[in-house]
Amino acid sequence: MAVVDPVRPDLESEAAVAGGPATRTAFRTCPLCEAGCGLEITVVRDDDGAERVTRIRGDRDDVFSHGFICPKGSTLRQLHDDPDRLRGPVVKRDGEFVEVGWDEAFAEVERVLGGAIEAHGRTAVGAYVGNPNAHNLGALLFLKPVLRALGSPNVFSASTVDQRPKEISSGLMFGAPLTVPVPDIDRTDHLLLLGANPLESNGSLATAPDWPGRLEAIRARGGRVVVVDPRRTKTAAMADEWVAIRPGTDALLLAAMAATLVEEGLVDVGPLADHLAGLEEACAALAPFTAEAVAASTGVAADEIRRLARDLAAAPSAAVYGRMGTTTAEFGTVASWLVDVLNTLTGNLDRPGGAMFTRPAAGSPTTRGAPGVGRGLRLGSRHSRVRGLAESLGELPVSCLAEEIDTPGEGQIRALVTIAGNPVCSTPNSERLDAALDGLDAMVSVDIYINETTRHADVILPVPSALEKPHYDLALLQLAIRNVANWSEPILRRDEGTPDEWEVLSRLALVLQGMAATADPAVVEGLVLDALLAGAVGDEHGPVHGRDPAELKAALGDEPGPARILDLMLRVGPYGDAFGDRPDGLTLERLREAPHGIDLGPLAPRLPEVLRTPSGKVELAPDVVLADLPRLAEALARPVDETDLRLVGRRDVRSNNSWMHNVEVLVKGKARCTLHVHPDDADRLGLVDGAEATVTSRVGAVTAPVQVTDAIRPGVVSLPHGWGHDRPGVQMGVAGRHAGVNSNVLTDDAVVDAVSGNAVLNGIPVEVAPA
Repeated sequence: MAVVDPVRPDLESEAAVAGGPATRTAFRTCPLCEAGCGLEITVVRDDDGAERVTRIRGDRDDVFSHGFICPKGSTLRQLHDDPDRLRGPVVKRDGEFVEVGWDEAFAEVERVLGGAIEAHGRTAVGAYVGNPNAHNLGALLFLKPVLRALGSPNVFSASTVDQRPKEISSGLMFGAPLTVPVPDIDRTDHLLLLGANPLESNGSLATAPDWPGRLEAIRARGGRVVVVDPRRTKTAAMADEWVAIRPGTDALLLAAMAATLVEEGLVDVGPLADHLAGLEEACAALAPFTAEAVAASTGVAADEIRRLARDLAAAPSAAVYGRMGTTTAEFGTVASWLVDVLNTLTGNLDRPGGAMFTRPAAGSPTTRGAPGVGRGLRLGSRHSRVRGLAESLGELPVSCLAEEIDTPGEGQIRALVTIAGNPVCSTPNSERLDAALDGLDAMVSVDIYINETTRHADVILPVPSALEKPHYDLALLQLAIRNVANWSEPILRRDEGTPDEWEVLSRLALVLQGMAATADPAVVEGLVLDALLAGAVGDEHGPVHGRDPAELKAALGDEPGPARILDLMLRVGPYGDAFGDRPDGLTLERLREAPHGIDLGPLAPRLPEVLRTPSGKVELAPDVVLADLPRLAEALARPVDETDLRLVGRRDVRSNNSWMHNVEVLVKGKARCTLHVHPDDADRLGLVDGAEATVTSRVGAVTAPVQVTDAIRPGVVSLPHGWGHDRPGVQMGVAGRHAGVNSNVLTDDAVVDAVSGNAVLNGIPVEVAPA
């Protein structure tokens, strides 16, 4: 029999068994990581009308993923059904969380945050924004109103324990933080990866499903994959070559490779020449970093460094790609810059098989305004109160969050709003931050769990599960290795009275603005839409310049929410219908008619129109980066002692930072939160496989089981991040049974990348001894 889809009334579905429960098949994009895999989801409607998901598998017809999913993608059902996931808001009373109604919860938000603002001013309230927001359409569209309503300079995010150095180097070179050249892995002949393990992480700042298949395809067509990493990761194990570098020295290696290209006359920028500024300055600045000069520091022989550079230059096409291991390091911004310097010096920037720029369907700063020219990136408009760390992209480095809370004085943070983040697990010197949160006057969290961070909150406001929300990868498709677009409808209906994510954030914004807790969230949605409409009709280079915004707004319908905002962005985007002026163009309705997505084609050269720099050229020698090279040169003088241990992190395909550990199927089996130690170090230190060892850094210590393995460089030990779920008050039962240890107890909040303020999570000096 056929039944009407309760979420999409215009679609019909079929019953699995005539006369039995009705089943339907729905499609959506997985929101759990950056890969963007398509899912095929089987939904059963029981006789009482209730619906439940019974199976999730890869969508074989998805235009991007072609059926590939990782173990996490199939667990959206378990996440939805997790009994520990909050379905309604909770308020802390007498030290215990009590579930309350939404109006009561927002009244309490108004009371606690309003009281803090009244007593200490808006600067006394901070905000922390976590990584999951980048994967949620509602959050991406409605976070800005929340932060603007807060009106505080004290904004922090997970970006400064992740990719901020790459955002800064890209902004300085190309004009906008997300103008990140992505490796064209489907057409390249030579891929050099540094500090990246996409077979476990599924890729990052390079959105692509099925990295395993794509890397194998490089080798199958006669290409070469080279991995630079202190660990023989799963990616390194399948590569043609593994270069076991000393942690934290990627910038030195990259600089030496660039210097080799210059020394040996291998620089060939080709057609890029007309679009470059600072080529000679950059080459001259890198001259001291010869292969011989950096060999001892990096642990990579000079001949090997020169060969790596020659191989890169000789390949018909090549791409250099660096990720977490390069950005969460002492010279993260310099390393990020050097990745694209190498892509440029070899003529591989902005050409097929090299490092290219996406043209996203929903638009970006590179598709709006005057092409080829812009303001560029500005840094350091303000500095943190205690340490004086510089702002970037409107945020302060999260490494200084704890000190801004626990250091008395004018401007001290007395209240905090966290949105989909768990900084107690994910930021440096987490013991200090944990203690600091306990001393706040007020704290409000938007989160689905009572976790290590939100246990400190006065109010927790949950949002619907991924199966109950619409989805479009607004941020991640700006970094895709192919131009695609895919819209996902909610799979399940929300419970009656449960607000959508955008409504939760809008109500929070209204409370922070000083309006009543019962104010209509549609007010905020209207303001967001009107601002985007004004920008679209005011863009002299845009497709709807000069049009009547009221007319365009009417064409978007009157149902508030992310859908009509996205429709606007698609219609004025590079492939859009321009509200009828381009009849065959893209609209949200067209995406709805294509449940497996729309393929908009391979990446194509975009220089110079992609640029938004003041010069209209690629800035190869940004002053702020060149000014950090003397500090990099000083690192060459540091003595190298092979017995000094350095700690690095690691990823696992079944894990996603701290919040996927409450799913039994993802954490069962052999313990994964172990300390990897090379056999030589284990013998020297008296460590035994399976026994426990204590790891001590300047700021803390943890005890973890030892795993002796030769898949790591001698002198290096490794712990995965995101664990440590044994703190009192955490209400995540499965995670508590597989608690592990928090590696960020060991990371030092005093050590940051000088340019970006990004935390240093790799190459941490530690001592290890039997427990």
